[in-house]
Amino acid sequence: MLMPRIGKRRSAPARKRIQRAAVAASAAVLLFGPTAISSAAPDPGIGLPADLVAALNRDLHISPEEYLQRADTAQQVAAFATTAQRQFPQVFGGAWLDEQGRGVVALSNGPGADEARGAAESTGFVVRNVAKSESTLRGEKSAFERWLDGQPEAVSALVRGVVIDTVNNSIAVRVDKVGLPMPNFIDPARVIVMAPPVAAETLPQATAVAEGGATPVGGGDGFAAIAGDSSLRCSFGFNGIGPAGNTVNITAGHCNPNLDDTGAATVHESLGGNKVGPQIAAYQKSVLGAQDYSIMSIADGAAGRFQNNQVKVPGAAPIAVDGVATPVVGAPVCKSGSRTGFSCGVVNAVDQTVQVGDRQLTQSFSANICALPGDSGGPIVTGRQALGISSASSVADYPICEIPNILGLLTGNAPQLFAQPVSVVLSDNPGLRIRTS
Repeated sequence: MLMPRIGKRRSAPARKRIQRAAVAASAAVLLFGPTAISSAAPDPGIGLPADLVAALNRDLHISPEEYLQRADTAQQVAAFATTAQRQFPQVFGGAWLDEQGRGVVALSNGPGADEARGAAESTGFVVRNVAKSESTLRGEKSAFERWLDGQPEAVSALVRGVVIDTVNNSIAVRVDKVGLPMPNFIDPARVIVMAPPVAAETLPQATAVAEGGATPVGGGDGFAAIAGDSSLRCSFGFNGIGPAGNTVNITAGHCNPNLDDTGAATVHESLGGNKVGPQIAAYQKSVLGAQDYSIMSIADGAAGRFQNNQVKVPGAAPIAVDGVATPVVGAPVCKSGSRTGFSCGVVNAVDQTVQVGDRQLTQSFSANICALPGDSGGPIVTGRQALGISSASSVADYPICEIPNILGLLTGNAPQLFAQPVSVVLSDNPGLRIRTS
């Protein structure tokens, strides 16, 4: 479910496209739930804003210290995985954080297994024996995608995504209905049926006003993008610096209401309700397809307000971003958005292919976090590091997060937030940087 808040109602065909785009589906299987409550007393000097600490306690039941520690462990796992993929490709089966926040490394039998085990254990990670290496699983994922390409539309249209489920050492597939034929290497237990699609929320067109604010603008603050008589409400992502040294913000590609003419839409600060301030930015680049991101160039008169490394809830204290991280299954993450503020969860799938409407989002990650229309484009952090941009949600049709959160506890089908990794955006745009100071 794409998550901008949509302005003027479109024609019937456009509404149909919005409804299709509201289907944010993932092959990710929910691997982790809320973790055990930590007894450690919060350090008042830890530097996390009160709203984020409250979200950690509410959503993950962990202390700020444990959140930062687990986020740091996840990046150690990511670094180890990068090396292991290169040095032990025949036996490395993936790596993640378990429910206790420990780094886990999966290894299969084969050449280099003993050496890989020694390296993992010397680093302090738990080793799990598995049947298949990550390279074997990647081959199965590719084989499934080839198989799907050869299926009739009646079958392929009902498959919503596929991902390597490292924790279960298998491929997981998300589908629209039970009983679809599957290749024999897909475990039937890893074929997950998703809920029927629903429409995204529509809102009246934003009404411009004469003045804006003067406070710093950070990730999670709201904006309105206007193109003609269409407007979208989204959230600013990470503040950054462009290759030419200009001030930019990185948000979602689908937050641009005029993708055919990237610079045609004007970006305005949201002042509450349907009121917006004067133009504050313009789209410099928007990508919507396999990726979902926009780079917005900030107007000269407003540049000083974006020259910070803040992620926050509108009107509340910020967290200062100090680096860029890699998504890791099991890592604690928190998103900020102008609609629902801070909320936290854990990553449950990485490097996945997700069918969103009529396009496939690739290299995405997902987490069990509720996000609603208006949160689109907002930042996702792990610890104090930039991780991703909010792209799509499985519960965008609900008016408040309390409803899907309660249903998730009752049914085990927790809300899912799908995200564009920041690392991919930076890799695709040499010279682009996230502000870290």
